[in-house]
Amino acid sequence: MTPNIADIIRQHVSLSVRCIDRLYLHPYMPKLQTSGGLCYFLDTHLGHPIPSPALFKPMHDRFVDAVHAFARRQRIPLIPFEPKQRKDDIVADYRARFRGREGVVVIGVAQEKMRSFKAHKRGGPGTKITFDFSRQPVAVNHYYFYLQDRDWGPAFLKIGTYLPYPVKLCLNGHEWVKQRLTRACVRFASLDNGFLTCADPAALQAACDTLGPTDVQAFFDRWSHRLPWPMTPRDRAAGYDHRLAICQLEVSVTHVFDRPVQGRHFFEAVVRENLDLGRPDRIGLLFPLRLTRATPPPPYGYRTRVITDGVQPSLHIEYKSSHVKQYFKEQRALRTETTINHPKDFYVNKGVDNLTHLRDLGQGVNRKLLEVERLSQHCVLTQDALDRLQQPTLEAGQRASALRFGDPRVMALLQALTAFTHLPRGFRNRDLRPQVAALLGRAYTAAQMTYDLRRLRLKGLIHRIPGTHRYTATTYGLKVAFFYSKLYLRLLRPNWPALLPLDDALPRPLRDALDHLDTEIRKLHEEATFAA
Repeated sequence: MTPNIADIIRQHVSLSVRCIDRLYLHPYMPKLQTSGGLCYFLDTHLGHPIPSPALFKPMHDRFVDAVHAFARRQRIPLIPFEPKQRKDDIVADYRARFRGREGVVVIGVAQEKMRSFKAHKRGGPGTKITFDFSRQPVAVNHYYFYLQDRDWGPAFLKIGTYLPYPVKLCLNGHEWVKQRLTRACVRFASLDNGFLTCADPAALQAACDTLGPTDVQAFFDRWSHRLPWPMTPRDRAAGYDHRLAICQLEVSVTHVFDRPVQGRHFFEAVVRENLDLGRPDRIGLLFPLRLTRATPPPPYGYRTRVITDGVQPSLHIEYKSSHVKQYFKEQRALRTETTINHPKDFYVNKGVDNLTHLRDLGQGVNRKLLEVERLSQHCVLTQDALDRLQQPTLEAGQRASALRFGDPRVMALLQALTAFTHLPRGFRNRDLRPQVAALLGRAYTAAQMTYDLRRLRLKGLIHRIPGTHRYTATTYGLKVAFFYSKLYLRLLRPNWPALLPLDDALPRPLRDALDHLDTEIRKLHEEATFAA
């Protein structure tokens, strides 16, 4: 018998690691993001009475000459990148030949688009010539500095050659942890971008949890002063320096299976049970937001994609510009990964100081997804728990009404509850009431909702957040909701017609089997009566 998801996670995982994965940052100069700031820089700071675009080229040439001089002095290969080339594949050969503990492996140059300043002359007869500047896309050269860092391992830094000199920084949290474990003499085996085994799992997880914004800032400060930089020391001392902003963050949890076949079992169960995770009523189970008119669905709706590349299954759940992905990594591990492409999807600013908060948020999404998957298959209730739900009980001196299986109001209530489960900010009476009314197909008042919330709370299915009128569902409440809903929607409702005495000729296997069983029981009864 194929084990279910809960058994696989509980019994067949040899190592579990939560860590920041890839981290893309966009360092930018706040003082050079507007035309006014640019004019102030050219006029007041540099001392040019007319802020002219003619000043751009000398600054560009100075930076380009500095890069070429740095490459010659350090004997670093300087290579061009052609359009549509996979840069990482080209750089991999240079990384394999690099023997230093730290340094620049190779410098690449590629022409790419960026938003720079374009000037428009303004003036007339007898008037002073001035220029208006606007931000527009332009194609300019960008320099890729591929680095080997003592703390972060492989990384790269990309710098644009025109004002306002955009920078892109790519780091990897797993590589940072590997460098830290190596210095601490903790043995481990790598799994591509992760870990396969570790002699001290507690030390591994502690290192993953230690990574924070100060480590990222230290890397940038170190290399921005070692590499050729578009701004002079005088400019940087005057405040024309780059500030780190998070462009993309991948937060992952990796479960390494003791046998690869368990990964296949896991995905077979996930694909079968959770094809609807991307629907709006299930988004609430994964993402810590409440859907309102201010958070409209994507143009093509919320989507769950189940992809099988050959025999490599993966599950993708999309929300706005962010998404969750589950896939079978190197036939050995389950990787659950939340990619935050825009921190403001979750009402968080892009500043690097928010890295820890975004990591916790991503881990919460990963945890919720795995919890929903486990409970969807492991939601069986004991006889005592079921009896307690079916009968009125006395809880802390208060009478709690029954939640009887099959009662239309109870079934609608528990089905609606799954849409708001495990939200950090919880849900309110008015959030849940429309969902219950829609499932009931009739009027459902606020007083009825208040009564139902009270019995859900007394029965232990929901918890009221202190000092608020918001509620959160407990793990037990999620298990009860899954049990009631799956038993009714997947077993009773589809197969109930098989018990009805219909005269049509449509095949109904369950009804035929029951009729055959009834015939055999009647035959045994007649034979027993005859023998007596």
